[in-house]
Amino acid sequence: MRIRDCFTTGRPVFSFEFFPPKTEEGLQNLWRALEEMAPLAPAYVSVTYGAGGSTRDLTVGLTERIKRELGVEAMSHLTCVGHSAGEIGAVLDLLKAAGIENVLALRGDPPRGETQFVRPADGFGFAFELIRFIRSRWDFCVGGACYPENHTECPDLETNLRHLKLKVDAGVEFLITQLFFDADDYFRYLEHVRAAGIQVPVVPGIMPITNVAQIERFTSMCGASIPAALRARLDPIRDDEQAVVAAGIEWGTEQCRKLLDGGAPGIHFYTLNRSHSTRTIYQLLQS
Repeated sequence: MRIRDCFTTGRPVFSFEFFPPKTEEGLQNLWRALEEMAPLAPAYVSVTYGAGGSTRDLTVGLTERIKRELGVEAMSHLTCVGHSAGEIGAVLDLLKAAGIENVLALRGDPPRGETQFVRPADGFGFAFELIRFIRSRWDFCVGGACYPENHTECPDLETNLRHLKLKVDAGVEFLITQLFFDADDYFRYLEHVRAAGIQVPVVPGIMPITNVAQIERFTSMCGASIPAALRARLDPIRDDEQAVVAAGIEWGTEQCRKLLDGGAPGIHFYTLNRSHSTRTIYQLLQS
């Protein structure tokens, strides 16, 4: 099933994102989380892709296994980092052979320890180039990323939107946002996106908060902000794990309800390979 078709049903499209673990124990824990998610019947599950293809085989294998064994549609992430065009083509051939129909095409972040993205030899330096390459030879449904609070490397909103338009013109059929915590940021950004002539579905990306230090680290890395009201909830309980999880569920549920009530086409959950908070938020949204 092609993910673009999910947006034609009139129902919210819910999806969950996981990353390939580095250990056998991590893989077992991930599969347990996936099995707990499967009964929720998400529209699809996505699997991230390590820098320089460091998780290539795991990403392809997990994506195939999710679709085959759990009966859930799956999407593989793919980045430009550390790959020539030929190497990316080989990954796309593997995905096609595995029966995968959906790809999230990203430029990707610099590998750990590096501060700047470097265009690989015979590779791509921008997501739109990767998207154009995919479209030239393969028949995948292609998604892309967007940034409601601006990309850390973009000097302004105008540049942000210009880059986004290049992706859509290259063949992106839906977009998933970077994490954010204020629904109003999404709606303001969406107004600008539509004014720029971009009409594809824009799905909010939501990360349930389970650890304050972790979310502070993530937001500082990606340029997202923590609203003052959320920080006021979290600061007094930052060392109480259970209280933080409960507050994260409450905030995430409120945020998702506001997004869906305002017309968002669905929710993409960044699960961090954990199922409890995401499952709880999803179930509360159904009530």
